[in-house]
Amino acid sequence: MAMRYLTSKLAQQIDEELMDSVGKFSIDQLMELAGLACAQTLATVYEKDKYSRVLVCCGPGNQGGDGLVAARHLGLFGYKPTIWMPKPGSKEIYQRLKVQCDNMRIQTLEPTSDLGPLKKALSASDVILDAVFGFSFKPPVRAPFDEALPLLSQSGLPIVSVDVPSGWNVDEGRVDARALEPDVLVSLTAPKEGVRAYKGRHFLGGRFVPKSMEEKYQLNLPIYPGISQIVELPRAEDSQKL
Repeated sequence: MAMRYLTSKLAQQIDEELMDSVGKFSIDQLMELAGLACAQTLATVYEKDKYSRVLVCCGPGNQGGDGLVAARHLGLFGYKPTIWMPKPGSKEIYQRLKVQCDNMRIQTLEPTSDLGPLKKALSASDVILDAVFGFSFKPPVRAPFDEALPLLSQSGLPIVSVDVPSGWNVDEGRVDARALEPDVLVSLTAPKEGVRAYKGRHFLGGRFVPKSMEEKYQLNLPIYPGISQIVELPRAEDSQKL
């Protein structure tokens, strides 16, 4: 059976169930596993000898938390991440994740409405990890991201997006010209409806979905190889040939 793609509503429902009295996961656990999968995806495609300088772009929500975790793991993998987080999350979990990155000597650009620091960081980076918007994103793209996303695209750097490329409508796909067009996508839990036609390299991460939940929602997830936290999915054009 074909793998199920999730609407934004169903993705939210599954996320909540993972953390309720049935799933029993904490948000810390899910962020840690998701962020590890994101870091592993980037490291799989972009080896550190050539792409060591990673600009990790974080939004203020859970997606940004995944990015902070990924930055820490990339540092542990031997990469040199820099964090751009113009609107730091106010929850205690984000503050803890930020301290963990500080303790790894990972630089975080000072929050500012001026995009000068972002431009400078882009010129000193080899690859971008896009952890700005997640499956709860509702267009349009607002400041400061409305001006920042085109800068990321215009940089010419390869982009790895987390779960849904930033600026995409989760259910309808890329409907905003400012939205990113990543080279690599790592979907979390299960792919979202809006990325069905995505043509780049596509990975699935989040090796934490319980069998009971996979069966309940008929997710039909692929088998993860060995001890890996990620599995590469067929490209859109390849899937259509099957």
